[in-house]
Amino acid sequence: MIPFTKMHGLGNDCVIIDARDEPIMLSEAQIRMIADRRRGVGCDQLVILELPKTGDADVFLRFYNSDGSESGACGNATRCIAARLMQAQSVDTLSIQTAAGLLHADVDARGLVAIDMGEAQLDWQQIPLKEAMDTLVLNLAAGPFAGPSAVGIGNPHCVFFVDDAEKVDISKLGPKVEQDPDFS
Repeated sequence: MIPFTKMHGLGNDCVIIDARDEPIMLSEAQIRMIADRRRGVGCDQLVILELPKTGDADVFLRFYNSDGSESGACGNATRCIAARLMQAQSVDTLSIQTAAGLLHADVDARGLVAIDMGEAQLDWQQIPLKEAMDTLVLNLAAGPFAGPSAVGIGNPHCVFFVDDAEKVDISKLGPKVEQDPDFS
């Protein structure tokens, strides 16, 4: 039995395991099973809290995608975890180490948590994409949308500019874009 917490930020759900007191190692297969929405807990990311690797951070977060692969960071999951840690520690700021670098969390007067994800990565190798290409206009189409931009902010993002985001069926288009061979 592994104790966990499930949280979500802006519809991005994560399973959080606190391994600061007792380290835990999970295989890719175990992570996929936990992330499975039919047979496991179900999540977009699994996040493991660890002791910081250096003295300039309060915690280290290790992120895994639902396919078991490791990711650099996730802003929404980081925001959820930071909110809980800041509340528990009665602080308004937090420094968080990730594979993508050091992130900073702040809570404002309304109680909303913001994460400084650092500078956006625009080079094809930093995002990462399969091969050298113009990241401002990808040769990619999804449904009626084409020519998105790619940006890395701890993990790769594909950005389509649309007139009304509420009219886009992201649940159908998202998986097609995620599986595009350029994002390998």
